[in-house]
Amino acid sequence: MSSPNDDVSYEKTRRLAHLLDSQFRLPGGFRIGVDGLIGVIPVVGDAVGGALSSWILYQAYKMGLPKRALVHMGFNITVDSVLGLIPVVGDFFDFVWKANAKNMKIIEKYQRKKLDEMNTINQ
Repeated sequence: MSSPNDDVSYEKTRRLAHLLDSQFRLPGGFRIGVDGLIGVIPVVGDAVGGALSSWILYQAYKMGLPKRALVHMGFNITVDSVLGLIPVVGDFFDFVWKANAKNMKIIEKYQRKKLDEMNTINQ
């Protein structure tokens, strides 16, 4: 059974991922986030973005996601952080890759699976 703290952590994590990857809508409907904007600051922006993304990974660990999912999430963050360091191309990449949105999909997948298992046990 999930506790109120689990729900709060999940919601904070979801909101941070949204802020980092898709907070702002551009003309034409494309969405960008703070991660891409701070990523234009050489090195420091990518370090800050990587640290915030790592907080999402830590929350997934606290939620009990399996090791395989955590490794996949870490890969997404690493790709985002490393390629984000490349001048100009990396800045564009930050807007497109959206590691945090990818990682929230992984969290949501396992949260749904956990709920399904709990519902099966309760029947």
